[in-house]
Amino acid sequence: MNMATMIRGILAFFTALAVLPNLHPDRAFATVDGISGGNFTLVAKAGIISTGDGQSLLGWGYANGGGLMQYPGPTMIVNQGQTVTVTLTNELAVPVSIVFPGQVNVIATGGATGTLTREAPPAPCATNCAVTYQFTASQPGTYLYHSGTQQDLEVEMGLVGALIVRPNAADPQHQAYEHPSSAFEREYLFLLTEMDVTIHRLVEFGLVNQVDFNAYHPTLWFINGRNAPDTMLGSGNAAPWLAYQPYNSMPQVHPGERALLRLIGAGRDLHPFHHHGNNAWTIARDGRLLQSAPGAGADLAESNFTITVVPGGTVDAIFTWTGEKLGWDIYGDPNQTATAHTCNNPTGFDSITHEYCPDHGKLLPTTMPELQSLTFGGNWSGSPFIGQLAPLPPGQGGNNPTGAFTFMWHSHTEMEMVNDDVFPGGMMTMMMIEHPSVTIP
Repeated sequence: MNMATMIRGILAFFTALAVLPNLHPDRAFATVDGISGGNFTLVAKAGIISTGDGQSLLGWGYANGGGLMQYPGPTMIVNQGQTVTVTLTNELAVPVSIVFPGQVNVIATGGATGTLTREAPPAPCATNCAVTYQFTASQPGTYLYHSGTQQDLEVEMGLVGALIVRPNAADPQHQAYEHPSSAFEREYLFLLTEMDVTIHRLVEFGLVNQVDFNAYHPTLWFINGRNAPDTMLGSGNAAPWLAYQPYNSMPQVHPGERALLRLIGAGRDLHPFHHHGNNAWTIARDGRLLQSAPGAGADLAESNFTITVVPGGTVDAIFTWTGEKLGWDIYGDPNQTATAHTCNNPTGFDSITHEYCPDHGKLLPTTMPELQSLTFGGNWSGSPFIGQLAPLPPGQGGNNPTGAFTFMWHSHTEMEMVNDDVFPGGMMTMMMIEHPSVTIP
């Protein structure tokens, strides 16, 4: 995509954010995009994957019924104990199937016999064209689903997706597992993949027999099917030129909120996911809470600044940011009209803004350089305080109209932060710490 299109998309995304005049935190519980219910109809189709450097690659993916192929496939969201039925048909010229790692007693019927499970025969198909998979979602957590047929090719081409099982507690959307240690207010999915462009070109030109998986060499890296900077655009219709890649991956939180990070290693490589701003607590792996005994909660949680996401594995982590002990007031001078605010807990955190009150009123411990001495990033608001804007030179900034604190989140295998060797790009996005008055979609 070109720069003008990217800027229009980013501005359209942020225009949807409403900045209110007073501190009234939005406590709506944001959850991941997906399709819900117990019955799903998926169709394996071909489509075009658009990359951050402007390439168009042939991809295969699962579509939601008569919709377009998606990369990754539709995120299926179900409840613990629910009977899940997935019916798969196939519009590709190769057999396709689905396996559900972490799910037990999956019953497959219809279609044709395959190596790992029953398959949807290649198109055109006359009889027994649909295969149905049925199982009970017995354990809450984050899971992967993908093709179980010629996985080296079909997973690479895009036949992967996420399955989220919510607990059967009274308030399932606000806990990842049946324990308060997994409670969250924001929820974000990070499905990590990579691609070897050569394989996609060979498949496009009908030369599958020339694909050499021993020479596998990825040059593109994705979060939820997009490379940076496209990861930071809006989801769905907000970025219509990414019709086959509807899911974005730009997390936003208010100070003090608990964000649940659902990470999935959906490709063939390991990815160390590095989240600037604060450590995150890894509370679960592969859909199992890290607890010493049933009911103990995540008492074995790990505090990490980089989360290792292994191929085929999933991780659930809790991220919170408060600015605790930064040594200065994150909201600015409380004695100024534009930044007036209070802090109601002298030894802890304000109940509204979640400011660390021992730092309340402390001045920024540095003198800001003159503008002509600075180089500006697109997310710099001109002010070092959350929710504040300040003058910038013409043509600078513009991607952060709400004055959020911005932290880069990315693969810590630094070569994965490119689009076919063009930096910046790849497996990268931004975490936006928003002022409490900003409504987060």
